[in-house]
Amino acid sequence: MRRSEHAQADEPPGSAAPGKARKRVVIAVAALLTAGVVGVGLAGVRSGGKPSGAAASGAPRVSTVAVVRTDLSSTLSLSGTLGYGRTVSVKGGKDGLVTQLPAVGAKVSRGRSLYRLDDRPVPVFYGTTPLFRPLDTRGLMGRDVKVVADNLRALGYDIGAQPASGSWVAQRPEPTGAASASPSSPSASPSQSASPSPSPSPSYVRVKPGEGVLTASLIAAVGRWQTQVGMPSTGVLGAGDVAVLPGEVRVGAVQAQPGDPATGTLMSVTGTAKSVSVSLDATDVDSIEQGDKATVTLPDNSEAHGAVSAISTDAQASDQAGGDSGGTPQLVVTVSLDSTAALRRLNSAPVQVQFTGQTKKGVLAVPVGALLALSGGGYALQLPGGRLLAVETGMFAKGLVEVSGTGITAGTKVETAS
Repeated sequence: MRRSEHAQADEPPGSAAPGKARKRVVIAVAALLTAGVVGVGLAGVRSGGKPSGAAASGAPRVSTVAVVRTDLSSTLSLSGTLGYGRTVSVKGGKDGLVTQLPAVGAKVSRGRSLYRLDDRPVPVFYGTTPLFRPLDTRGLMGRDVKVVADNLRALGYDIGAQPASGSWVAQRPEPTGAASASPSSPSASPSQSASPSPSPSPSYVRVKPGEGVLTASLIAAVGRWQTQVGMPSTGVLGAGDVAVLPGEVRVGAVQAQPGDPATGTLMSVTGTAKSVSVSLDATDVDSIEQGDKATVTLPDNSEAHGAVSAISTDAQASDQAGGDSGGTPQLVVTVSLDSTAALRRLNSAPVQVQFTGQTKKGVLAVPVGALLALSGGGYALQLPGGRLLAVETGMFAKGLVEVSGTGITAGTKVETAS
């Protein structure tokens, strides 16, 4: 093959020295396509001269194409797993024996019993803060109190007005002292037994954002609800009396058996909506954004559509994310799906996911093989007569590249490696 020289934009057709040829750089998408990304990389060169038989063996063939005006979308294709999303382990919150457990696949919503402890129901409340103490004192406030208030209100119970965030609430301790002395005690005088010590002055606490207050109305509502669900109507709730979960759940697996202590792991649950989990190289995190559209190809080759609903922020080693040990750290991308008949027939399956990122409409584009690298940097297109036109490149997608520059219009004929 003849030696090549660096090409310059807009040089005349005859400016190249005899016996010399310009290098044409081919953008290699093949290597990146194996990783699921349509991108750009330098793969090889083709000679500006015409191939001749065996002498041209291995050299790319040159053809002429027209610049087109089209829509380009960046895409990324990755393997994923269809399922019900993140698994949450459920543990008993207090001592006792498990007397009833749900069936695998059962769905349990707010207020419904998830399991029975000492033959008493443990209902589901939605929230993120579990009950961790007895809610037994009027004026008590906290995020756990708000969980109780929000759920009873959602279940239709009248809980009264809740103090607004930033307001001050009185917390009055119970009176102590002589009032507790027995009137029949020999050491207690009649005046002592009839006149308790004055009540302590209340302290005032400010309600913080996200907190609820245990009011008399809320305590009464707790008692009414307890009666309705078959719990002792005490008006008091404590740790382990309800299972606080993010929302409606589906029972994925049951680890305990009736008669087991409730202090261990009882079961694992997930959400009820099907989604796809995809492992993404942490280095490619900028290629996908929350809200990006996705098309999921199921095992029967039918398609389901959805969008990126979450991208994890904690990268895991690739062996933990299902890849080979020692590889690039992985993030988990969650794709929420629109329901289809095909999805209803599957609980889990390996799938292929194609993400659609940025879309550019009505741009000028040429095959990536039409780009020439210039010695001073940048790229050019070569016209059939040999003239070069400098261009700016934009999006690369599906073997095409967006181009712009002086003299570049739809229909302009350019040479490309084929």
